[in-house]
Amino acid sequence: MENSTEVVSFVLTMYGNIGNFKYLYFILAMLFYILVIFVNAVVIAIIYVDRNLHEPMYLILCGLLANEIYGSTSLLPCLMAQILSDTHEISVSYCFIQIFCIHTYAGIEYAILTVMAYDRYVCICKPLHYNVIITKRKVQQVIVAVWICIFVEVGVLLSFTIRLKLCGNIIHKVFCSNHLVSQLSCSSNREMSHINDLVFCLVFSVVIPTSFILFTYIKILGVCLNSSKETKQKAVSTCTPHLVALLNFGFGGFYELITPNFDMTFLPYAVRVISCVYILVCQPLLSPIMYGLKLSKIRHACKNFVASKML
Repeated sequence: MENSTEVVSFVLTMYGNIGNFKYLYFILAMLFYILVIFVNAVVIAIIYVDRNLHEPMYLILCGLLANEIYGSTSLLPCLMAQILSDTHEISVSYCFIQIFCIHTYAGIEYAILTVMAYDRYVCICKPLHYNVIITKRKVQQVIVAVWICIFVEVGVLLSFTIRLKLCGNIIHKVFCSNHLVSQLSCSSNREMSHINDLVFCLVFSVVIPTSFILFTYIKILGVCLNSSKETKQKAVSTCTPHLVALLNFGFGGFYELITPNFDMTFLPYAVRVISCVYILVCQPLLSPIMYGLKLSKIRHACKNFVASKML
């Protein structure tokens, strides 16, 4: 049996030795973080200012974009600090805070994308009942419920990991991961933590929402096949941003779920680093750009906003 000692910090080994390039990487990471906050905040502000956008669909979008800012904040400030660090150490308490933030971001992201799928399903398949089924009040309640439920779910999951006795402090990643931290445990109840991780993450956060999303898009596809050209165009224009965001997040999430179980050292170092942070870097920038460009109401509101400021 391995000896357990009190671990006060973890070492994030994937940063490696980047030498004087760390200042360049720091500036790039900082500019990217500012860009993410800016583009998400601009779309949220446009929706808030323009009363024509005070509709359930755009309220859901605001919830999604607020979560994008939250998700990028869970990674990028720490990433910038670690880039400048020579030891790449992170305290145990901050590590668990980061795990909590990243896991809640991922859970909230997929939950809101699921809510969006239902919104599109009602809009396309039951247009005459849309204003009755989907109201602003209901949307507000659902978004609040999503945040509370995911916070509680991840809090329960993390409570099992926090109680584990650790026999190591090396994490082969650029940020803290619940799965990798639990692998450092030499406790007899480590398997229980893995089981809870599997149940919470796989069943409640992946299987159930994915099944529901597939159901909504099967229904949408069925309606489109038997509808007019105008209905098909409306479905394509409103569903495309959601599908792109969903597939991008699904790809990143699937990669994160399966790679801890395989040896990925055969990949080039740069590829491993980029793929490691992909979901927390690409998704927060992709969502506002896709919705801002593809949804005509937001695009026109943005043009009107810019034009009014230039007068």
